[in-house]
Parts: sequence; C-alpha cells; structure tokens
Amino acid sequence: MESVSIHRPKWLPKGQLAALREAQREAAREWMDRVAVHKQARDTRAKWPTRDTLQKFTKGRYKLHSQTIQMIVQQFLANVEATTERRRNDPASRQWLRYPHREKTFFPLYWPAQAVSYDRCASHLILPMGRGRKSLVFRVALDFEPGAVKLVWKDGYELHIVRGDVVQAEASPGEHRACVDLGEIHQAAVATDTGAALVICGRGMRSHKRLLSKQLGALARKRARCKRGSRRWKKLQRARRKRSLLARRRIRDLRHKGTRKVIDFCVQQKVGTLFIGDPRGVRTLKAGRHHNQRISRWEVGQDMDYLRHKAERASIACSIGNERRTSSRCPQCGHRHRPKGRDWQCKACGFVGHRDVVGAANMHQNAFGVRVTFPARVTYRRAGPMRAARGLNSPAPSLPARRSSPDTGLREGVAPPSPQLLGTSPPQGRASDPRRDAGLPVRRQTLPSAA
Repeated sequence: MESVSIHRPKWLPKGQLAALREAQREAAREWMDRVAVHKQARDTRAKWPTRDTLQKFTKGRYKLHSQTIQMIVQQFLANVEATTERRRNDPASRQWLRYPHREKTFFPLYWPAQAVSYDRCASHLILPMGRGRKSLVFRVALDFEPGAVKLVWKDGYELHIVRGDVVQAEASPGEHRACVDLGEIHQAAVATDTGAALVICGRGMRSHKRLLSKQLGALARKRARCKRGSRRWKKLQRARRKRSLLARRRIRDLRHKGTRKVIDFCVQQKVGTLFIGDPRGVRTLKAGRHHNQRISRWEVGQDMDYLRHKAERASIACSIGNERRTSSRCPQCGHRHRPKGRDWQCKACGFVGHRDVVGAANMHQNAFGVRVTFPARVTYRRAGPMRAARGLNSPAPSLPARRSSPDTGLREGVAPPSPQLLGTSPPQGRASDPRRDAGLPVRRQTLPSAA
C-alpha cells in the first residue's frame, strides 16, 4: 500500500532556488501549451488530442527531464477526464465547471519512481533535470525507499515522496457499522451500531486559525504602509510566511491525530464498514462574514481523504455520501426541527442528546437502511495536546489530549488554589498583623515625609 510523506528542506542555496523557479516556469510553459492545443481542438470541433499526440509536441522543447514532461501531460489528461466525468454526471456543473484555461506562471514538478535515486550514506535525494543539466540534490533523511516525487510550493518548497512500505491490515476488524458526522466545531462525531459514540473536539484547530487570521491582518496593515519591494516589506513578508507555515503544520498535525483517533475507535469497536457524511453543501449558505471566514478555512475535504486513507490501511470499507437532514431529525420519535446550540432537544418527546452524535446516529438510516439506538455513553477526546502559540506570553501549560466529559472551560491538571485557614503562618517576607489575621479591615498608614 502506498502513502505520501511530506518533507520540507531546511535550507536551500540561492543558486538552487533560482534553478527551481526556472524549472517551475518551464513546467508552466508546457502546461499552457497543452491547454492551447486542447482549447483549439474544442473550438474547432476537432478530435481531442490523445496522450501520444500531446507527447509528440513536447520532444526537445522544454528544459526538463523527459519523464517529468510525460508526467505533466498525464496530469493534464487526468484533469480533462475528471472534468468531463463531472460535467456528464452533474449537468448543473456545466454552468461553472470549465476545462483547464487559467494562465499559470509556475507549476509543480513531477518525477516517477524510476527517475528518482537516493544516496542513503549521504542522505541525498537526487532528482534529474534532463541531459546536459545539473540534477537537483536535496539533503533529506529517509528511512524508506522513495517512490515518485512531487515538488510543490506552499510558502516554501515541499517534497511529497511516495512510500510503499505502509503495512495494511490483513483482515477487517469486524462486521459492525459506523457513521461519521464531520463538523467545524467538533472535527468528527462517530456513532456505531454497538451503542458507542466518540466526539473529537476541533476547537484547537479553530483557535489556531483565528489567531493566524488576526496576525495576518496585523501584518497586512503594516505592509500597506510600506513600499512594495523595500527591505521592511520583505521582512514583513518573511514573517507572514513563517507564521503561516507554523499554523499549517500545527493544524495538519491535529487533523491527522483526530482522524487517527476515529479509526482507532472503529477498530476497537470492531467496525468493518464506515460511512462518512459529506457536509460540503453548507459552504453555499451565507451566515455573515465571521462565520463565512470560519467555513472557508474548514478543510473538510482533507478530513474525508485522511479518514478514507486510514480506513483503507485498517481494512475498513469506507464510503462517502449525502448527510442531508440528518441533524434535524429526532433519533427516537422522528420529529423534525432546526436545533440550536450543541445539545439537541426534541420538542415532541423531550429527547436530549449531543447534536453531532444525533446526526451520526441518523446517518445509519440513510446509509444502511436501519435505525440504531442512540448511544447511552459518549466519549469526548481532543485531537491532540494543545500548546501555547509561539510569540505570546501565555503561562498556560499544555493541555492533555484526553478527557471524559465535555469541555467546561477549566484547564485540566490545574488544581484551584486552596483557601488559607485563619491563624496560619503568613507568607515569607511579610510581617504578621493581628487585625489582618482576624479578618478585620486594616487602615493603611501614611509614612511621614522626609524633612
């Protein structure tokens, strides 16, 4: 089974950075040439060019490795096929979904597995750039044999390396079923047909995103007073990139840990079939600029990809479907109304339960055609331990990742100060006062001024 490992080179010389930028421009030039050929075929109603036809136009025209050029052609054809299938299955998407047309200045670089070599002694990853051109060498420590490599820019260059040493479970954990309700406040709510439920809190990721938005806004106001390209402007740009990378790493770490807890819970409950609700329809709803900003930063697609990939490793059959109207139906009497707050309270039968768990429990009827009993016990977990944000003078310690009850706003592991009994010895460095020890008010004495 294959997986992708992401590595970020710590330091790159200026010459190598210039070579990478030039190679990405060359890849973008090839992409735009393929876009022009395909657009001409569409406009003239001619037969669309095939893979062999597109590759004939690439020989000797680009300063890239031959297999990198072929990979870019494959990416273009995959984009065209995906667009065609979506427009065929969803006719309404023809109004807004278009074939590749946007002009690109930079484009990612691809290398297949047979073009990648790794020097384990020197920890050097060697990526060829074609005959007569110097290869790209990155110092990366790998504990596996690298496969295909993709070089992308995300506020800095990242190497996405395919690894094939991931072990997959031989048999399914069991025959039970579970449904997952994804959310923005709570990352995931899982309800199984065994009477167990799990809620993964996503407030840690929300706090990182909110802090990032505030800090990026402050940097943007400072950059607006600078001349573009000045030393001050470049310094603020580096600070912006550094802060974005820090938040992205922390959020990605919490997202991976939260989805891992979901799959581990399913394995513990012997779940063999997992259904994931697709909530992306809420993105079209307008709910004010503050909530729209939170929804726009919600990486629900990554959650579904992470769950599907981790479920595949655990040999759990995974499917994604519509979850419409599952959070507005009572799991006991079927009464419908729009819930308010995090607790679902039925106006007909008086049922009270967690709002996201109600949605996960109702998904069983949509996905498998059976109704399940609402779980009597719900387990709450944080995605991972929370750390104080860098650069803030916050004395808050790291919070644990596990808890057995909903968040009450109090930090776990910090005991409240115990009241001091009357008559006990005063703290060091302070003289004893009988009136203060007895709890009586003490009048502040004014010292005489020096003559």
